[in-house]
Amino acid sequence: MRHVISVLLQNEVGALTRLTGMFSSRGYNIDSLNVAPTHDDTVSRVTIVISGSDAAIAQLDAQLAKLVDVVNIHDMTLGDHYERELAIVKLKLSTGSMAKVLALSKKFGAQILDDAQNSCTIQLTGRVSEVDAFVDEAGTIGEISAVARSGSVAVSKGEVTLSSYDRHYRLSG
Repeated sequence: MRHVISVLLQNEVGALTRLTGMFSSRGYNIDSLNVAPTHDDTVSRVTIVISGSDAAIAQLDAQLAKLVDVVNIHDMTLGDHYERELAIVKLKLSTGSMAKVLALSKKFGAQILDDAQNSCTIQLTGRVSEVDAFVDEAGTIGEISAVARSGSVAVSKGEVTLSSYDRHYRLSG
C-alpha cells in the first residue's frame, strides 16, 4: 500500500540523512521526498511517499519517532487529507500543436509559462493521478524534453495539524 508520511524535523546538520537512512537500512525505496521550511525556522516539514504493508510502515514510523531530530510524525493515509504535487513540463512542438496545448491546459487547469512556437512550458498543480494523466497526455501532443515534479505534499483535513497530532493520537514509538 502507498503511504504518505509527514514528518516535522529539526533543522540540524545530518537530520535528513538520519531520517532517510532509516528507510534505506530497512530496504525500503522512497518513491517521493519533499523537504521545505515551515513557519518555524528551526523545523522543516518532510513529506515521504513509500510503499509497504500497513504493519511495516507502522514499524518504520515507530522507529522514526525514536530519532532525536524528529519532532512529530503522521501517516496521512490513515485519515482524510489533501495531497498535491506540482509539475512543470517542457514540450517540443511541431507546427500547429499550440491549439492542442491550449486545450490540454484548459482541460487540466494548467498554466502555460512559456509559449514559444517550437517549445512550451506548462505548470500544473493537482492530485498525483491528475499530474500523471497530464504528463501522459502532454506526451501525445509533443516531445517531452523535461519534466520536473515536486513530489507530494500533504496536510490533514479538519482541525488536526501535524504539530498537534500527538495531542489527538498517541504516537507509536
